[in-house]
Amino acid sequence: MSRLMRLTAVALSVATVAVAVVAFAATTKSTSTDKVARGKYLVTVVGCNDCHTPGTFYGAPDMKRFLAGSEMGWGGPWGTVYAANLTSDPETGLGKWSEAEIATTIRTGNRPDGRQLAPVMPWMNFANLTDTDVAAIAAYLKTLPPVKHAVPAPVAPGETPKGPVLVFPPPSAWDAPAAPPEGH
Repeated sequence: MSRLMRLTAVALSVATVAVAVVAFAATTKSTSTDKVARGKYLVTVVGCNDCHTPGTFYGAPDMKRFLAGSEMGWGGPWGTVYAANLTSDPETGLGKWSEAEIATTIRTGNRPDGRQLAPVMPWMNFANLTDTDVAAIAAYLKTLPPVKHAVPAPVAPGETPKGPVLVFPPPSAWDAPAAPPEGH
């Protein structure tokens, strides 16, 4: 094989590898962009904004504080809880959480610190999200601009919360949880 042919073969190999790297990078960026777009769509249709954006319950969501948590409490047999700050703020939001931790919390209601989310956060429904969809939601939440806002800490049953609270009354007989079978 002549020297010219060898150089041509090497040049073609290098060019092929370069094209493959560029194509892979473009595909990865496109895939990442698509994943975040899907997450934004899902966050919108499942209504995260309803509880996690200040002002929403009063008909005027403050989109400058989109998903930055609410000081409107949810009261029930679990005590009083508050919708968390879902922005990327590292101190008051999800900034230090990994995408995997966010996905696990969405699906199981178990936070990385061990606290179980109250039933007003519909994680039981979100447990049915596909792996792809829960990963997309987590990826999107990580892109939110940080908004520093520490929501109030949960208040134990019987203690008095400060500020407004939506209180769930005791259930009617129809809506009351069924008694477990005897022996359980």
